[in-house]
Amino acid sequence: MSPLLLAVIALATFCTSILSGIFGMAGGMILLAALMTVLPVVTAIAVQGVIQLIANGSRAIFSRQYIDWRILGTILLGLLAAATLLFIVRYTPDFITVCIAVGLMPILVWIPKDWLALDASKPLHGFLCGFFGSGLNLAVGVAGPTIDIFFIRTEMDRRTVIATKAAAQVLSHGAKIVFYGVMASAVGVGDWTIALIAAPFAILGTNVGYRILQRLTDDNFRKWTRWIVTGIGLFYLVRGLMALAAG
Repeated sequence: MSPLLLAVIALATFCTSILSGIFGMAGGMILLAALMTVLPVVTAIAVQGVIQLIANGSRAIFSRQYIDWRILGTILLGLLAAATLLFIVRYTPDFITVCIAVGLMPILVWIPKDWLALDASKPLHGFLCGFFGSGLNLAVGVAGPTIDIFFIRTEMDRRTVIATKAAAQVLSHGAKIVFYGVMASAVGVGDWTIALIAAPFAILGTNVGYRILQRLTDDNFRKWTRWIVTGIGLFYLVRGLMALAAG
C-alpha cells in the first residue's frame, strides 16, 4: 500500500476517533466505509476492529471511573451468545449486506421513547444490548444506534454512557478480530501494518474527542448524535442500493 494511502487512512482514523470520542459512535461507521474502498469486506471489518479496539480501549481508560461494570457484564453475556450463533452458522458478510444493514440502523434513533423504552441498566435489556448490538457489530462491522438506543434513553449522564459503551465496544471489537482474523484467515501482514500505523492516531483522536465531550451538554450530545448518525446511515444505504442495482 502506498505511503499516500496510508497517510489518508491515518488521517481518517484521527478524525473518526475524535467523532467517536465525542459521541461514542459514528466514527467507526465512517472508518469502515473508508476501509471498504481499499480492502475486501471481511478484511476491512477485521482491520477496523483492531483500530476501533485501540480507540475504544483508550476512551475506556480515559473515562474508566464512569464505567458501569454491572451493565458491562450483562452485555458480555449477550455478545457471547451472538458470537456462538454466528460461529455455528458459519456466517460471512458481503458488501451489499453490510451497507444496507448499516444504512438502516439510524431508523432506531428516531423511534419514540414510548415505543421502544430500552434501558441497558436493566439486566435483560443489557443482555439484549449485547446480543443484538454487539452481535450486529460482529456481523457487519459496526453497531451504531443499535447499542445507542439501550443507553441514550437511560438516566445516565453522557460520561457514563460514553465510558460504558466504550468498554462494551472493546469486548465486541475484540470478538470481531478473533472471528474474522482467525476464522476467515482474511488478514495478511500488510493489513495488520495498516492497523499498527493507524493505532496512535486513534488514541490521539480519542483524547481530543474526550476533551470536547467534557464541554458538551447532555441535550446537545443527544441531539447531534441523532443527526450525525442519520447522515452516515443515508450514505451507506445509497451506496448499498447502488451496488445492488449494479449487480
